[in-house]
Amino acid sequence: MAEYAKMPYNIADDSLADFGRKEINLAEVEMPGLMACREKFQDKPLKGARIAGSLHMTIQTAVLIETLHSLGADVRWCSCNIFSTQDQAAAAIAVAGTAAVYAWKGESLEEYWECSLAALTWPEDDGKGNGPDVIVDDGGDITLLIHQGIEAEKKFAADGTLPDPESTDNAEFKCVLNILKRELERDPRRWHKIIDRIVGVSEETTTGVHRLYQMEKEGKLLFPAINVNDSVTKSKFDNLYGCQHSLPDGIMRATDVMLCGKKVLICGYGDVGKGCAKAMKSNSAIVYVSEIDPICALQACMEGLQVVDPADVIGDIDILVTATGNKGVCTYEMMSKMKNNAIVCNIGHFDNEIEYGTLQAKCKRENIKPQVDRFIFDDDHAVIILAEGRLVNLGCATGHPSFVMSNSFSNQTLAQVELWTERNSGKYKKSVYVLPKKLDEEVARLHLAKLGAKLVKLSQEQKDYLGIDPDTMPCKPETYRY
Repeated sequence: MAEYAKMPYNIADDSLADFGRKEINLAEVEMPGLMACREKFQDKPLKGARIAGSLHMTIQTAVLIETLHSLGADVRWCSCNIFSTQDQAAAAIAVAGTAAVYAWKGESLEEYWECSLAALTWPEDDGKGNGPDVIVDDGGDITLLIHQGIEAEKKFAADGTLPDPESTDNAEFKCVLNILKRELERDPRRWHKIIDRIVGVSEETTTGVHRLYQMEKEGKLLFPAINVNDSVTKSKFDNLYGCQHSLPDGIMRATDVMLCGKKVLICGYGDVGKGCAKAMKSNSAIVYVSEIDPICALQACMEGLQVVDPADVIGDIDILVTATGNKGVCTYEMMSKMKNNAIVCNIGHFDNEIEYGTLQAKCKRENIKPQVDRFIFDDDHAVIILAEGRLVNLGCATGHPSFVMSNSFSNQTLAQVELWTERNSGKYKKSVYVLPKKLDEEVARLHLAKLGAKLVKLSQEQKDYLGIDPDTMPCKPETYRY
């Protein structure tokens, strides 16, 4: 597994490339923002840039990869979730030679982290190391791997300490430590050799952004970061409208359950939770929300939702959805009190929102089909867990639709261009940034024609009255919440 990087790609099935190409062709029509970026940036502003990506290897991501490639980048890619790869998308990109892809649906944790390492490792050292110049990350895993690698090398240089995989019970972090130990033994400066060339990362999602802000606060962030998640055309579209579309898709593909009349608990009412609750309510489910934030809780109340302590309703719930980005949200104890065959799933980023490991240890597992498991308690009642507690919309369905991902990935493209073209200007320090609001508006503008929308033009008198000019400045102040 350590030799993945020496392979031109590592995917499930080359023969799926034609199928993937047909789906990419369909998706391009639904992704006007990315297609507009290709048209706009014909001067190839990413020429010379090595881009490493860790983001769900779907058809929509394939359109992003081909956009970055068309702008001149040399791209290597892995998925950021063991279940989220669409094998036909990986095949189309790999066989075409657009990027070196290391991803397939159903990777083991060991395979996942080896794929992450391969995406970060170019076969040849061009004199500046064999790593990337820019990173596209979703959840921060390859950013984490680099930062952990640097820390491990510092400790090794100081006193010869090697990472100890047996020092943790976390199966995923154990894989990380195994890789770091092996790479240190091969080359004790492996990560230091590449860190100087990295000009930045653009981060896709809430949890990854949280990690970045935490590292910045602690003074540990090693390179600039652009927070794509908090662009309005990402968080209010991907997180809200995307989850509104893909949550019921994942649940119904996995279980064929009727949502109408079911009691659903949505844990978390941020943008993701709002989209999930709206979807369940529109399917005539009875929707409860749990929250820690009084403002989000009040918003839920204003939408006619019941804000509850999960402990008060857990025995009545038919479907539980975690959407918080936190850990230990749905515990083993909670699931032990649920109805027989209640459905439990996660649409937050990580797999630790649901206490899946304890279920594995204490319950009998009955696999129904891929990514659908029934866990049976000692009293013979069971809960149905989707996608092993990982992202249900990607594990059990195909994720967000193309149009909404066009918004997110247009932001990613602009962020990559910004980081690379400003690499020598000093504009970006080792901090976390968001794209300017005017670019946010431009992303939205690129998608309006597809929907047949036309913007109103202000007269000069109206511009003067409002104190804005939509042609040259943002329509709303930074404080506007949308």
